[in-house]
Amino acid sequence: MSLSSDPSQGVQGQQGARIVQRHPDDNSGPGPEVMAADTLQGDDVVNLQGEKLGSIEDIMLDVQGGRVAYAVLSFGGLLGMGDKLFAIPWSALTLDTDRKCFVLDVPKDRLQNAPGFDKDHWPSMADESWATQVYSFYNQQPYWRQ
Repeated sequence: MSLSSDPSQGVQGQQGARIVQRHPDDNSGPGPEVMAADTLQGDDVVNLQGEKLGSIEDIMLDVQGGRVAYAVLSFGGLLGMGDKLFAIPWSALTLDTDRKCFVLDVPKDRLQNAPGFDKDHWPSMADESWATQVYSFYNQQPYWRQ
């Protein structure tokens, strides 16, 4: 099992998070292809170097489009205070079922410069220029253009 560091992976034809699992034929339970969003909240997000980047705070849905718009990554802070939040394109994440975490191919220092927001000032993905900037930062094709 390996995680690719190729940032173009997930761009062409990939609409969701990739899944890495040691036993792909294990069909017991509801996951990992279909899962309740709240089971993923709080999951750690690590980078390819194994550094913890934060955790999944929320999963935002495009209700009209019927797709995941983005995952909200909580980074920094202490006990939820002072956290910076990031909108992470769903296609930029890899679900590692063995380690029960998500993998994001972004160095920790680069994440600190990513477009983010705080819990009191959420962005609007309806603002296409902001949303396009977010997807571009993570080298992902915006889901609404696929």
